[in-house]
Amino acid sequence: MSAEIKIKAEPRSEFGKGAARRIRRADKVPAVLYGHGTAPVHLTLPGHELMLALKTANALLTIEIDGDSHLALPKQVQRDPVKGFIEHADLLLVRRGEKVTVDVHVIVVGNAAPDTLITVEHQAVPLEVEATHIPQSVEVSVEGLPVGAQILAKDLRLPSGAALVLDPEALVVHVTAQQSAEALEADLAGAEAELGVEHEAPQAAGAEAGAPAGSDDDAGSGEETAAGE
Repeated sequence: MSAEIKIKAEPRSEFGKGAARRIRRADKVPAVLYGHGTAPVHLTLPGHELMLALKTANALLTIEIDGDSHLALPKQVQRDPVKGFIEHADLLLVRRGEKVTVDVHVIVVGNAAPDTLITVEHQAVPLEVEATHIPQSVEVSVEGLPVGAQILAKDLRLPSGAALVLDPEALVVHVTAQQSAEALEADLAGAEAELGVEHEAPQAAGAEAGAPAGSDDDAGSGEETAAGE
């Protein structure tokens, strides 16, 4: 379950791009705290602490501001597309005991039968859970599963108190046959044939283009060497 992460915030009274740049230069992040019909509260959060907190999926934050504490979940986080630092954060107010819907990561454990391939159709599944009891992940065991095995949403073992917010028949994990190198080669040749591209088989190691091993050029070279001895 998610642990509460405390972050001290400062009220923010400056707005606009210039103010946001000044905040970021001070290694802080402009943010908004909203929810439950209350007026949005504009904050400034410490950048490094927020970055560390958001490494936890669905992190439950305790925002401390002006002597008050507020529980919040990250709703939307904007990051710099190049450097990856946090540019802005929207935080949603929650209450203890309140139900929220969050996406929880699917973790595959175990080993399926030999020569199989595991396909995860849903990397995360939406669950309705208490705001203070958000699971970090949902484990799916594929131990010993044969080719063709399927794990549907209704087959997931959910944490206590969690409810699935997804079609129960939705495919989550599928076990398929691993494709052999020969089959991959045949598929590639077929695709190239459809495109009108001539497929060339991989060249044998040590063979040079235009001069196959044992060609007349090699034989002639050998004869000349013998004659000069």
